[in-house]
Amino acid sequence: MLHKKLFLLDGLSLIYRAHFAFDKAAITTAHGVKTGAILGFVQTLVAVLQKEVPTHLVVAFDSKEKNFRHALFPAYKSHRQTQPEDISIAISYIKNILDAFGIAVVECIGYEADDLLGTLAKKAASIGFTSYIMSTDKDLAQIVQDNIYLYKPGSNGQKEIVLGKKEILAQWHITRPEQVCDILALQGDASDFIPGIPSIGKKTAQKLIQTFDNLENLLKNSHQLTGKLKEKVIQYASQGILSKQLATICTDVPITLDLEKCSYHGPNREKLEPLLTTLEFRQLKKRLLGLTTDLPIQKPPVNHLL
Repeated sequence: MLHKKLFLLDGLSLIYRAHFAFDKAAITTAHGVKTGAILGFVQTLVAVLQKEVPTHLVVAFDSKEKNFRHALFPAYKSHRQTQPEDISIAISYIKNILDAFGIAVVECIGYEADDLLGTLAKKAASIGFTSYIMSTDKDLAQIVQDNIYLYKPGSNGQKEIVLGKKEILAQWHITRPEQVCDILALQGDASDFIPGIPSIGKKTAQKLIQTFDNLENLLKNSHQLTGKLKEKVIQYASQGILSKQLATICTDVPITLDLEKCSYHGPNREKLEPLLTTLEFRQLKKRLLGLTTDLPIQKPPVNHLL
């Protein structure tokens, strides 16, 4: 019996990763379309398909609308620069490429891709799947359990990194993956503009959670602290609670895990070939659609979009 193996990809995270990796190369088509981010994303996707041979795949994207975290904290991610036009163009092409590969794409208004990935991973785990969340976002460490892993693609010749429960606990110096939320609630997260509690860094946050187990218990027993630390924890208690809400990945997003739609059967030549031609990906086209390709090719065409 074939092992059920679900790969959950953080679409925008991987596109940005590819964008920065290929930005200096300035790869463009004859019509001036910058294609570095697209090429890097597709190369990463193909590497996973060939090396890991997943039985099911889903790519999650953030919705364009603000999500529930903005309602809690309007400044959430407010420091980030406007999305580059090249990225917006790349997303459109990549969604078409994913369609041609027969790979499911999912978005949900009011939620981030992390929430979708966490929800689908938990749903898959409940029915016996092994899931690999492919992203560069450290927040997703809180989702890891015995059959859910973080998968960080390799770069610059480096091998990919797979983090399971054991690795996450050692990396964060915690006893349960969900305590990642408590660590972030205390130290904050500059990348998402999560404030945390002032003057508490990584090591202090880890020490406090090792002692008190979670943020709520720490606040309940703040009288046991001393000096400036005690003052800060008491003064910024509500900010700590807010920070934990912002850092916690929602795992009950109202979406379904459609096993038929996210089952992987290989690319559709009739859809993929014109896309690769337009993007002038000659070598990739030969590699994927030539006689020596080791990816299965759909015949007849099948659409697996959610």
